[in-house]
Amino acid sequence: IFDLQALEHVNARLLELYPDDEERFDIVLMTNNHAQVGVRLINSINHYGLTIERFCMTGGESPIGYLTAYLTNLYLSADSEKVQEAIEAGIASATMFTANKDVAYSDTQLRVAFDGDAVIFSDESEQIVKEHGLDRFFEHEQLNENKPLAQGPLKGFLEDLGKLQKKFYAKNERLNCPIRTYLVTARSAASSGARVLKTLRSWGLEIDEALFLAGAPKGPILVKIRPHIFFDDQMFHIEGAQKLGTIAAHVPYGVAQKYRKS
Repeated sequence: IFDLQALEHVNARLLELYPDDEERFDIVLMTNNHAQVGVRLINSINHYGLTIERFCMTGGESPIGYLTAYLTNLYLSADSEKVQEAIEAGIASATMFTANKDVAYSDTQLRVAFDGDAVIFSDESEQIVKEHGLDRFFEHEQLNENKPLAQGPLKGFLEDLGKLQKKFYAKNERLNCPIRTYLVTARSAASSGARVLKTLRSWGLEIDEALFLAGAPKGPILVKIRPHIFFDDQMFHIEGAQKLGTIAAHVPYGVAQKYRKS
């Protein structure tokens, strides 16, 4: 459900620029199937022309315990229970949802879109919204504009993408960089956007595009961006993205999960 061609294009470009450097995307297929299923999986991967060299087949046991050993930067699964287990183990993780209609994606530029609160950042601000309302949230953000937000579960993955981007920048390939990142947040730029941008700056992270929607639906913006994957902590944003053709991934982290379950 995730288009790997853009990942493989990034790897090919990195190999051209840095032939002796192994810092590239490395895909590991993890499954709790038995090893006997391996031949069928290998045949399927070869049929689709995918470059996946590493398998982890756990014979009915959860693969989550192996994520640290594999130095996993991001774990994606359709199994929400395993994703929750990975998040609780401190590993960036999200539950994948396919799009409800086919959309053409770029094969030459990997585009990754992130929500802000409870994804890149902690859920500190969302707690204020849920418990005290929007007016208190706006007041809180303005008072704390110069205090960086704490990091969220996918901050490290954004950082990893940034490291790869800088490899292209170092070779004067900024304009032709095959990785592009997007912040797509329900925050308003005027009332609560400054803290987000200052937090990224304090971390030494760049985001290519920041879209502050002030509560407007995210789906139509994502149609324009056409990201290969969009991360959000709230299912109604995931569902809105799905309907309009975006592959979305739910990050089960923060106060929104408590309200969703209740």
